Amino acid sequence: MIMEINASPDNINSVKYNVHEKQPYRTWYHFQPPQNWMNDPNGPMYYKGVYHFFYQHNPYAPTFGRHMVWGHSVSYDLINWIHLNHILEPSESYDINGCYSGSITTLPGEKPVIMYTGSDTNKHQIQNLAMPKNLSDPFLREWVKDPQNPIMIPPSGIDVEGFRDPTTAWQGGDGKWRVIIGAKTGDDGKALLYHSDDFVNWKLHPNPLYASDNTGMFECPDFFPVHISGSKSGVDTSIQNSSVKHVLKMSYQNKQLEYYFLGEYFPDQEKFIPDADWARTGLDLILDHGMFYASKSFFDNAKKRRILWGWSKECDTTQDDYEKGWAGLQSIPRQVWLDKSGKWLMQWPIEEVEKLRDKQVSITGEKLIGGSTIEVSGITASQVDVEVLFELPELENAEWLDESEVDSHLLCSEEYASRSGIIGPFGLLALASEDQTEHTAIFFRIYRAPNRYLCLMCSDQSRLFLLSSLFNL
Repeated sequence: MIMEINASPDNINSVKYNVHEKQPYRTWYHFQPPQNWMNDPNGPMYYKGVYHFFYQHNPYAPTFGRHMVWGHSVSYDLINWIHLNHILEPSESYDINGCYSGSITTLPGEKPVIMYTGSDTNKHQIQNLAMPKNLSDPFLREWVKDPQNPIMIPPSGIDVEGFRDPTTAWQGGDGKWRVIIGAKTGDDGKALLYHSDDFVNWKLHPNPLYASDNTGMFECPDFFPVHISGSKSGVDTSIQNSSVKHVLKMSYQNKQLEYYFLGEYFPDQEKFIPDADWARTGLDLILDHGMFYASKSFFDNAKKRRILWGWSKECDTTQDDYEKGWAGLQSIPRQVWLDKSGKWLMQWPIEEVEKLRDKQVSITGEKLIGGSTIEVSGITASQVDVEVLFELPELENAEWLDESEVDSHLLCSEEYASRSGIIGPFGLLALASEDQTEHTAIFFRIYRAPNRYLCLMCSDQSRLFLLSSLFNL
C-alpha cells in the first residue's frame, strides 16, 4: 500500500512524499529522508536555535543518479527531524550535472555560506557558493547561488573529475580564510589548500596540506582542532593555539575507509605535520571500521561540542532498494574528542539519543560459561539501545597480538570468527531466531599488547559481512 504523507508536522512548505505504509526495515534511531537515495552528509550546522542537516540526495530514485540535490532537514534536538524542500538542485552551467558534496561555513555576523561541488556541462568538478535568501528565517528554507560562480576550477595537474568536497573553512590570525578541497592526480590523493580574503576569490597554495600515493581520491576531507587536555568540549574550527591539536580526516576512495591523522598545524607555514603515518601505525588511525564513509563534523556552539555524522550505505541490492523505496542512512550522530593520551579520537553517541529509549529491560549478575547463551527476555522491538558490561576474572593469560603484523579484519573473518580463544569470543546475538540459526553476532576478543590490553570488537552479519574495530583497555 502507498500513502501520501506530509513530512512536516508544522505546515512549513515541506515536500509531500509517496512512501510505503509498511516499512519493516526502516530505522528509528538513524536519520533517513522519507524516500529514495541518500549518501554524504553535507555540512551540518546550528543556526538560531535550530539544527540543520544537509545531505546528498536523489529525489527521483533509490539509486545514485545524475540529478543529485542537497536535501535539507531541521531539528531542535538532533533526533526528531522535519523534512524540508531540498535547497540546491542542478540549474546552471556550473552544476547542471549535479550538486555534490560540500560544507557550511558561518561568516562574521552569523551569516552561513554553502560551498559545494558542481558538475558542469563538461562534467568537470568545480566549486560554487550559495547563501540564504532570508537570514531571519531560522529554518533557512531558501538559498541563492552566487552570481560569481564558479569560484574554483581544477588546477593544472589535477583530474577534472577528481576535485571536490570542500571542507568547512577556517579563518587564520591574518584574517584570511582557508579551505581544503579533496583531489587526485592519477591514483594519488591530495588535500589542496586555498586562501581567500573575501570568501569569493580563492588562491591555491603551492603545496597541498597533505598528499599520499595509491590511495585514490581524497574524498570528503575534514580538518578541525581538538583540545589536547582530553576535555570532551569541542573547539571552533578557526581556533589555532597551543591548547589544541588538529585532526585531518580523509575518505580514501580506493580503500572505502575513513582515515584520520592527529598532528600539529603551523598556519604561518601552512603545514600540517602528522604525529604518525597510518602506514606505520595501521588500524589505530581508522575512524570507523564499519559501514561508515564520507563523514562530516561540525562544532555545536549551543553545547560546545564537536559532532560527527557518517553515511552508512548498507549492503542491500539495487532490487532491494527499489522494493523498499529508499537507500542509505546516516550513522547516529556522535560526539568526538581527543583521548587524554593524545594518541587517538574518542567517540560516543550524543546524549540526545537517550530520548528514544522507552521500555527498559535489565539483567544483572549472570555468569557466562564457555559455549553457553543466556536469553534476554522481554525485548519485542527490532531496534534497541543496549548497554552491556562484561566483567572478566583475569586478563593476564590473554593471547598476544602484534598489531603491526595482524589485521583485525582477518581475526574477524569467517575463518576466525568461530574459533575459541583464551578470552573470547563473547558478546551478543541480535535479531536471533528461536533456534538461533539466524542471528547477527556482535562479539569481543581480548588480547595482550606491549604495555596494554586490546579489545577486538567484531560484527558478523549472518556470515555475509564482517566488521571489526580495535579498542584499547
